[in-house]
Amino acid sequence: MSSLAKAVSFDASTLWVDFADGRRLGVPLAYFPRLLNAAPDQRERYEISGGGSGLHWGELNEDISVENLLLGIGDRTQKHLMAA
Repeated sequence: MSSLAKAVSFDASTLWVDFADGRRLGVPLAYFPRLLNAAPDQRERYEISGGGSGLHWGELNEDISVENLLLGIGDRTQKHLMAA
């Protein structure tokens, strides 16, 4: 995968991912209930894993695939969010 994350930030309702190629993607926090319900300081304690292919919040037990973000796939543990 050529799209590698280099940084993460948040606003009140959105997870923002900055990519090494200069793009920026905004994803609603509602896609990831653990992040939505976390305190702001907990959200800031993340790691970029796999050289930029994944995002990890150890304290929140949250792992997000960058590829899945680009495909519009949210938290797969929340089945009700996947139904369309």
